[in-house]
Amino acid sequence: ENVCPVINQSIEREPIAVYAAKHPDDRIRLSSSSGGIFTLLAESVIDEGGVVFGARFNENWEVVHSYTDTKEGLAPFRGSKYVQSNIGDSFVQIESFLKDGRKVMFTGTPCQVSGLKKYLRKEYDNLLTVDFICHGVPSPMVWHKYLKEEVTRQSGAVLTGVNFRNKSTGWKTFSLVMDFAEDINGSLKKYTLSTIFTDNVYMNAFLSNLSLRPSCYNCPAKSGKSGADISIGDFWGIEKIDSSYYDDLGASFVAINKSSFSLDIHKCNAITKSYREAVRYNPAILSPVNCHPMRNVFMRLSTTLGVTKAYQLCTSSNIICRALRKIYQSI
Repeated sequence: ENVCPVINQSIEREPIAVYAAKHPDDRIRLSSSSGGIFTLLAESVIDEGGVVFGARFNENWEVVHSYTDTKEGLAPFRGSKYVQSNIGDSFVQIESFLKDGRKVMFTGTPCQVSGLKKYLRKEYDNLLTVDFICHGVPSPMVWHKYLKEEVTRQSGAVLTGVNFRNKSTGWKTFSLVMDFAEDINGSLKKYTLSTIFTDNVYMNAFLSNLSLRPSCYNCPAKSGKSGADISIGDFWGIEKIDSSYYDDLGASFVAINKSSFSLDIHKCNAITKSYREAVRYNPAILSPVNCHPMRNVFMRLSTTLGVTKAYQLCTSSNIICRALRKIYQSI
């Protein structure tokens, strides 16, 4: 109870400075969800002999937190993973590194950053915490069910890659891409399935707030309450705020929350923006999303019928679907 980040919420705070920023290497930007600033921050920590914690996929395509102390090891951490990550023993490892005097960068959701700070119970000068603008995290169960559906449709092919934010169709019209490999008569066939996020069932369930964890609808870490040193994310709306800065390859929102940290604006092509401008097109900075009225029904149906059918039943205007929704809501 003494360290619970829900019971002991921090105060709301506004950042000291806000920037729109881009990694100077377009290849890094293309492999990142927004402007690639995570990589710049992480590389600077590794250059100082530090370690970087982030979220990646494991061998079962579950999202887990782990760490690296090499620049090559940063690649799995790039890009959004729209699933709640398993922290595992990362907090224990972080405390050990900090006590050994190594610099540590931890990147996670605002609630994870808040949890880490409460767990440590003290401030460390060699800890850099970075959270991101969070819409909410989908249930790992829903992700597991969706993966099983997609792999089953491929008749024995093996899933070899997942990218929630592929930019081949643009930053604002990104696609969910899944790579597969199949052995056909001793010859390995590789192929890719790609759907723009607006046409993808999993992404639609996420963005319509059907698949989020219950805690996300009452997030205790919004409005700077996580205590993160830096906040990053997509700088949505930058084309309206500053059209000359927009190129559809991605731009990062960067908020500096700690006075002891400064951003090398020349290194990341950064321009100063106001917090009010950023919030206007990024409401998730300040407040949690509303719970979808069919959320509980969707979760129940997902376990029995699968994600695709559950989503269709919960969103279709078909009279039969509407009748079924009423039945399931009454159960």
